[in-house]
Amino acid sequence: MTVAEIQEEILRMKKEQDVCILAHAYQGQEILEVADYTGDSYGLSVQASKSSAKGVIMCGVRFMAETCKILCPDKTVWLANPQAGCPMAEQLDVKGLRELKEQYPGYTVVAYINTTSELKTECDVCVTSSSSVQICSRLENDKILFIPDPNLGHFTAEKLPEKTFAFYNGGCPRHLAASAEDVRKAKEAHPQALLLVHPECAPEVVKEADYAGSTTGIMDYALKSDDLEFIIGTENSIVEHLQFACPEKRFYPLAASLTCMDMKLTTLMDVYHCLKGSGGEEIRLSDEIMEGAGRCIRRMVELGG
Repeated sequence: MTVAEIQEEILRMKKEQDVCILAHAYQGQEILEVADYTGDSYGLSVQASKSSAKGVIMCGVRFMAETCKILCPDKTVWLANPQAGCPMAEQLDVKGLRELKEQYPGYTVVAYINTTSELKTECDVCVTSSSSVQICSRLENDKILFIPDPNLGHFTAEKLPEKTFAFYNGGCPRHLAASAEDVRKAKEAHPQALLLVHPECAPEVVKEADYAGSTTGIMDYALKSDDLEFIIGTENSIVEHLQFACPEKRFYPLAASLTCMDMKLTTLMDVYHCLKGSGGEEIRLSDEIMEGAGRCIRRMVELGG
């Protein structure tokens, strides 16, 4: 089968089975073209909760599918590729978090949404890269334990000097791979290009950026800007998507290392087999996790919208 034939069959089956397809922005273009919604992990889950479809296929990684299930308890949710995980979400477990909480008594625990649902049960509120500053500013407590990404944590802390932050020494291995030397080389190669980066990047990379923000924020900035050249400092799929969206503009990857292999695990055929009933994994969470993680996520919705 050709790509076009597979896409056509997927579009037919999802309509027939009343299933909506969610594709994170780090997925390949061929998957985005069959998706009902594309965007970041939280935005996708919100869209799913608003959808009337009975089933949801998440083309992303496990914590995203878990978030979707928590926000859509009455829907059947599948992860298109069961092996697709997130190294950052998996680097801190409940035992480790409890030890951190003992070190920082009285701190409000703020979890980046890139965490497992189990870990969220031990946290007070979730944030996304686009809502972190807003949500942390609205917390009554001026002491915040931010997990697991210290880079997004420091980015947030710089905006809120009136609050005290503590961090876990984690982070996204892919975004951490981009260096100040990569920035120097990219700017030397493309002197007219603006640098747009994700705050998961190291502080020395972020400080060189013309814009730092979420994946959605980066894409919106590039789409609306009058400038014609951009260096993209986030997962390299965004370079491709922007090239399709703005053929009159030029987009360059900050570094080849900014490629998430977990995101690349999901293929168009995974979506096909999921709809066929011969692939994917249905997400099932215990009542305890649904309740505990749900409280953390609902608090995010309340404070951040």
